Amino acid sequence: MSPAPAGPPGRQRIVRAVGPALALAFRAAPWVLVGHLALTLLSAGAPVVLTWLVKDVLDSLADGADVRELTRPAFSLAVTSAVMAIAPQITGYLQARMTRATSRLVKERLHASVDTFTGLRRFENPEFIDQLRLAQESGGLAPFQVVQGVAGITRSSILLVGFIGSLAVLHPLLAVAVALSGIPVLWAEITLSRRRARTFWIISPAQRREIFYATLLSSVEAAKEIRLYGAGRFLRDRMLTERRKADALQDTLDRRELRIQSVLQIASAALAGAALIWAVGRAAQGAMTVGDVSMLLTAIPAVQSGIGGLAGEMGQAHNSLMMFHHYLTVMGLGPDLPVPPNPRPATPLRGAIELQDVWFRYEEGLPWVLRGASLRIEAGKATALVGVNGSGKSTLVKLLCRFYDPTRGRVLWDGTDLRDIPPAELRARIAATFQDPMRYDLTARENIGMGEIGALDAPHRCEEAARLAGLHEDLSRLPHGYTTLLSRVFWDGDDENETGVQLSGGQWQRMGLARSFLRTDADLLILDEPSSGLDPAAEHEIHTRLRARRAGRTSVLISHRLGAVKDADTIAVLEGGRITERGDHRRLLAHGGTYHRLFTLQARGYLDQPRETETEAAAGEAAAATSGSGHGS
Repeated sequence: MSPAPAGPPGRQRIVRAVGPALALAFRAAPWVLVGHLALTLLSAGAPVVLTWLVKDVLDSLADGADVRELTRPAFSLAVTSAVMAIAPQITGYLQARMTRATSRLVKERLHASVDTFTGLRRFENPEFIDQLRLAQESGGLAPFQVVQGVAGITRSSILLVGFIGSLAVLHPLLAVAVALSGIPVLWAEITLSRRRARTFWIISPAQRREIFYATLLSSVEAAKEIRLYGAGRFLRDRMLTERRKADALQDTLDRRELRIQSVLQIASAALAGAALIWAVGRAAQGAMTVGDVSMLLTAIPAVQSGIGGLAGEMGQAHNSLMMFHHYLTVMGLGPDLPVPPNPRPATPLRGAIELQDVWFRYEEGLPWVLRGASLRIEAGKATALVGVNGSGKSTLVKLLCRFYDPTRGRVLWDGTDLRDIPPAELRARIAATFQDPMRYDLTARENIGMGEIGALDAPHRCEEAARLAGLHEDLSRLPHGYTTLLSRVFWDGDDENETGVQLSGGQWQRMGLARSFLRTDADLLILDEPSSGLDPAAEHEIHTRLRARRAGRTSVLISHRLGAVKDADTIAVLEGGRITERGDHRRLLAHGGTYHRLFTLQARGYLDQPRETETEAAAGEAAAATSGSGHGS
């Protein structure tokens, strides 16, 4: 069983969250909030007023009052009853409006804050992803739930004061007895609320794993493998195991609540019965009127219910504030990469990009991915990175884009440390195609336009980029051309039976290239396995286009197919996080090192030559098996 997460936030943090939650709700819908609170106050006093009106009517009837004397209290009774009847409907309407308004504002602020995270470290941290999910789920509801909690506490307090005061009019000791009887109820509700919160934190990992397995079982991405390998039952058993863990803990809490609530209800019933017997005796002696008895019968359960309601509202507000704390935590994180105090502009690249003794690892305690890597990427030249899986090629690309900062060493852009350049300015000068291009559930044009949002208003630019990537004809043949939805998750168009279109893996690879081609003025072109999903003919075509595209431009190429990079101006071999060889294709072949061995192994696979000797085969297998830390591909 996975270790339980750290406990809920401390009481001081929860109390400090009240102000921001109420302020956010007020900012989202100020007049709705004011109206809701005003209606809460009105509806809270109505039951007390109604009880006194009923008492007056009954006492008047018992005294033989005529119709005219009863008209005014009866009219007031009718108006009060009407207010009590219509208040829940108006409150429900205001609640719905406020929920939508706060949810919209929270989404806007939360994702605007997340968008300021310029690096990748947080997005590759499971703990942060989990907290972000909780912030997304609870942030929109929690502020209004806090408002509801405050309103509920106010309403219950007014009810308690009103009815205890009414009992005090009848008999002071009776009011004291009923008020004291609510203390166990209040204590029990608060205790159970804390246990509910604690239980939620304990079972949340199991619930998240259950969601993970359920998502796999219903995911189109996983459907092929799960069905091919018959893994459905295995995943279903895992899902149900996590569900049973959560259910067992919840059932334990439910049984405890049942015992406590049952004892309290029996005690409440006993108190009400004793009060009724006392009231009947007093009425028989003429010490209480019929109206007094009716007030007593209404006030005692109302006080008990009010105390329980007060404790319940406090518990609900407590839970909501704990959930809202996730939102506040994410909002308060601040930049994930250091902000330069005196930023320097990202000037057009004229000299070179240099990595100087760069060391990097993803977390403290994890293995080093780069170990003193040094490399000079000349402006206007093509530099290829070669190495086995895990040697640090893709990690080096992440540093060039400043998704991370080096743990040690520096990355320079024409002599300026990347840490001194605003990330947005730096990235505006970079175009990249990654080995796993994103597949957006958007139209074809929008998928291309994600490479430069301004191009969405210039369709001809998207089409030109598609032509350069060899994708234009494929997109033109789609049912709606460039406006065709590239997804089966949503439907698009007037025909309800019409769904989107899904591209092949190779077409998506070309889509990634088309995005990078939109940035015609980029100084640095990064191509990370740009042809990994293409057939040989398409791969040859793409690399022919890329050679023309990168002519005279600074480019960094990564590919396991060494024939695709052999014409680069400089080829750098990464081994164990270090640059071990550097030169052009001919020089490295003549050197007889790692590049020579890897290129020969690949070339032999394409040519009909005798098998390599056992020694060569063993060397090839050892090289292929070499790998580093999970991030450093």
